Amino acid sequence: MADKIDVLLVGPKKPVIVDGLSSAFNLHILADAKDKDAFMAGLADRIRGFAVSVSSERIDGPLMARFPKLEIVSTFAVGYDHVDAKWAGERGIVVTNTPGVLTEEVADTALGLLLCTVREFPQAERYLRAGKWLERPYRLTPATLRDRTVGLVGMGAIGQAIARRLDGFKVPVVYHSRKPRAGVPYKHYPDLIAMAQDVDILLTIVPGGPGTQNMIDAKVLDALGPDGIFINMARGSVVDEPALIKALQEKRIMSAGLDVFVNEPDVPKELLAMENVVLFPHLGSGSVATRRAMDRLVVNNLLAWGSGKDPLTPVPEAPWPPKKRV
Repeated sequence: MADKIDVLLVGPKKPVIVDGLSSAFNLHILADAKDKDAFMAGLADRIRGFAVSVSSERIDGPLMARFPKLEIVSTFAVGYDHVDAKWAGERGIVVTNTPGVLTEEVADTALGLLLCTVREFPQAERYLRAGKWLERPYRLTPATLRDRTVGLVGMGAIGQAIARRLDGFKVPVVYHSRKPRAGVPYKHYPDLIAMAQDVDILLTIVPGGPGTQNMIDAKVLDALGPDGIFINMARGSVVDEPALIKALQEKRIMSAGLDVFVNEPDVPKELLAMENVVLFPHLGSGSVATRRAMDRLVVNNLLAWGSGKDPLTPVPEAPWPPKKRV
């Protein structure tokens, strides 16, 4: 086995990842170690690749620095704010993520969350289960998708997939991003506040990280207004959560649908208590088929690199071919 490359699995032992890597690499599983620090110290001079099986594992500079021969971090998830990709890229370490294979699933979930929030489907289902329909019909929902415009915050692959679905619903779409997207037919707003003022529903689908930290703040929510609906399919960090809670409590916006939270899986009790909020437990890509496809892409990035080919999905901050180590 000495001729095989040593790879460290960080995170749960997912069968697709373990089975996919075990025959091609010397796979070392951190989850099996009783003393993780000692385990990593013993492998420090051998590990050349990381397989990261879950986005809740923090892969920062100090961790990567423990492995001087590290060349690649192949991580699960589209969002890779759990990996210090800038640090890695500056040191010639390639970082890959798992885009593409989850685009349609996340877009489906976004539409589901949007419909649930606008038409109060979860609330209506709870009403029926509580036997209240026997007493009187559920109320007419004050909101509808008719005569509303959705403003997408972000227009990457998932944003475009969401927009295509909204086209089918005959719902107008506009979007905000740093720069207009080539080939996208929707109106671009360079200013987020201006877009929030002009739309009825704000839906975020941007990466996490310092560049988007708290971008949805009190000013944006006030611009959205008392008839506005906010949907978050991005990261909890994208929203100033206390400001969102206050805006909902004070009815400065109508309602919200949230798939992500700042301190997952802990959800603020204030949100749990509100009837005008729909809460999903980070369902985004959460189907068996899609998660398996994401796991396979973690494997395939490492297999390509290990065989001397280009990794399939390197991120911009830590690209392929790698920069010279510093």
